[in-house]
Amino acid sequence: MPRNAFYAQSGGVTSVINASACGVIERASQAKEIGKVYAGLNGILGALREDLIDTSKETKAAIRQLRMTPSGAFGSCRYKLKSPESHPREYERILDVFRAHDIGYFFYNGGGDSQDTANKLAQYSQKQGFPITCIGIPKTVDNDLPLTDTCPGFGSVAKYVAISTLEAALDVRSMAETSTKVFVLEVMGRHAGWIAAAGGLIKNKPSDPPHVIVFPEIAFDPIVFVNKVKSVIAKEGYCVVVASEGAQTAEGCFLAESGVSDAFGHAQLGGVAPFLVDLIKRELGLKCHWALADYLQRAARHIASKTDVEQAYAVGASAVESAIAGHNAMMVAIERLSNAPYRWKTSLVPLHKVANVERKMPRRFISKDGFGITQAAKTYLEPLIHGEDYPAYKSGLPQYATLKRVLVPKKLASAGF
Repeated sequence: MPRNAFYAQSGGVTSVINASACGVIERASQAKEIGKVYAGLNGILGALREDLIDTSKETKAAIRQLRMTPSGAFGSCRYKLKSPESHPREYERILDVFRAHDIGYFFYNGGGDSQDTANKLAQYSQKQGFPITCIGIPKTVDNDLPLTDTCPGFGSVAKYVAISTLEAALDVRSMAETSTKVFVLEVMGRHAGWIAAAGGLIKNKPSDPPHVIVFPEIAFDPIVFVNKVKSVIAKEGYCVVVASEGAQTAEGCFLAESGVSDAFGHAQLGGVAPFLVDLIKRELGLKCHWALADYLQRAARHIASKTDVEQAYAVGASAVESAIAGHNAMMVAIERLSNAPYRWKTSLVPLHKVANVERKMPRRFISKDGFGITQAAKTYLEPLIHGEDYPAYKSGLPQYATLKRVLVPKKLASAGF
């Protein structure tokens, strides 16, 4: 008899993670090896709390519309499972729930921590004599997973940041003679500057914005930064800065760390833009404006990259195909075959080689002065933002999926998670 599957979304969501969910559900519905697909309500917490959404209760049209819908349609969470050795109760509970609902496949859609969880569960279930086929599905706007050419979610954020930088730059340039001289856009990126680098896609000649990009990979020196801004103002009359939230000093201290950590143990960041604006005002006395892209950059499905949407769907569908082919403890990766034309395919990489490993921007992608990107970076980035994949509109607004999210009747007592 076919066994059921469990799909969960983890961590910060993206504008295309639901396209991966669509890929999983649509492909699984065609597989005779898989019965029902249950989705975790609020990610892995759905497994711990036995909150399982029966996706078969949704219409085919609603599932298809997920491809066009931002956010996490089934709910996500920041909950990191510890090791089975130190916290066996979590893993025991998940297996109990999976046994109760005859679940033999686990598809975990997330970043490095999520791939770590999928790998641990694969190993633990084997030892317990109830093997679960675990396949990781990549997702992160930070683009920092190793062994994959790119991460679904990044291409759309890159497109949003590039367009926002372009449009804001035109605004500042038009006002610079008598008003704002400097504009700073703060974008996501904890330890890797991929998103900030995307702003550089609009720069085709030295005078073009962004004039300064602040990367986590380049130690921030306030004197060098201020002098750079000053020289740009003298030459161009205005200055546009794109800054990563993960910008840090040579000592490894974040410029804007709140002192709060999330559930994964990561420092809560935010506030680089006002930090830089205060520095510029204090040292140069210039009028500045700043903006925080924050959730807007990862929620903007209306301007998603077509390449990104297609890849997000493909990794979801490929995860199912890999599982029924007998693969286990693997993550679906994207492999670049050529740049021009841009061609790619999905492949598999071992979860243990992906888990908790961050891929940063290579130095060859960053200009010698540390404030821009190279042609090599452009060659890598440009194909990822290509194409438009607009959702349907009604009365001027995009139409996104609204799911019923019908829960399966519980068979176990609450475990207190």
